[in-house]
Amino acid sequence: MPSNPRYRGVFPVAPTTFTDAGELDLASQKRCIDFMIDAGSQGICILANFSEQFVLADDERELLARTIIEHVAGRVPVIVTTTHFSSRLTIERSRRAQALGAAMVMVMPPYHGATIRVPEGAIVEYFQRLSDAISIPVMIQDAPVSGTVLSAALLARMAREIEQVSYFKIETAGAAAKLRELIRLGGDAIEGPWDGEEGITLLPDLEAGATGAMTGAGYPDGMRRIVDAYAAGRADEAFDHYQRWLPLINVENRQCGLLAAKALMKEGGVIACDAPRHPFPPMHPAVREGLMRTARRLDPLVLRWGR
Repeated sequence: MPSNPRYRGVFPVAPTTFTDAGELDLASQKRCIDFMIDAGSQGICILANFSEQFVLADDERELLARTIIEHVAGRVPVIVTTTHFSSRLTIERSRRAQALGAAMVMVMPPYHGATIRVPEGAIVEYFQRLSDAISIPVMIQDAPVSGTVLSAALLARMAREIEQVSYFKIETAGAAAKLRELIRLGGDAIEGPWDGEEGITLLPDLEAGATGAMTGAGYPDGMRRIVDAYAAGRADEAFDHYQRWLPLINVENRQCGLLAAKALMKEGGVIACDAPRHPFPPMHPAVREGLMRTARRLDPLVLRWGR
């Protein structure tokens, strides 16, 4: 595995901000990005599942990508999620992201609904066609939501054989074991083995060799404490930070999901509205209060940034 990957560290997924009426709120979106950078994000991922990409129209995706990348203005790298079942449309989305200045694209294997999948050979060809069409890295998102089993052997094979496939966000059960096997099989072709799933398995994944973490956007400052300490060789300190922040990570991962970051940002005056776009259900008030109660004990920047 390369000792100096192009991208490493904490790259949270930015939420998409809406008004109460469900329209895009670009002013809040820009404040969200500024907060994420101020809180220590070493990069930002946009248009991912935690960005509610599944409720966005194509023209909204383009507007968001352009607005965010122009607003970031090179302060940190931006990863754009470009997943689509169609190879052609994934390529078109990825080319546009690259032209806007994206540092990387993140893509899941092709899937639709609960049952429509493609065989392994078609998955390899899908990523080969994508790689041939762009000149920036491709991160394969290995997530349960796709319903597609991507073995460590298959991921390592694609890393070895497909030029731009070099980063992997592992969110499946047993992530640490899969990361170890991926690194063992792929060697130097695995430039970026990354942790996902809001950091719920962050410390075991770092111990397994993860060099990046794609977390929720609500508290990059807390995630940085864990990742920075571990990267500096201070394993006991990393454990202490992980132990301290784990209750909040757990509330986000197991109780709140993609609404956690927006709720925290609304509470701290970062964004104007924390509602999802219908029909995604809003957070239960009791769950929200539990999230805030847990967060206040840690005093993350998000609760102070906009006040």
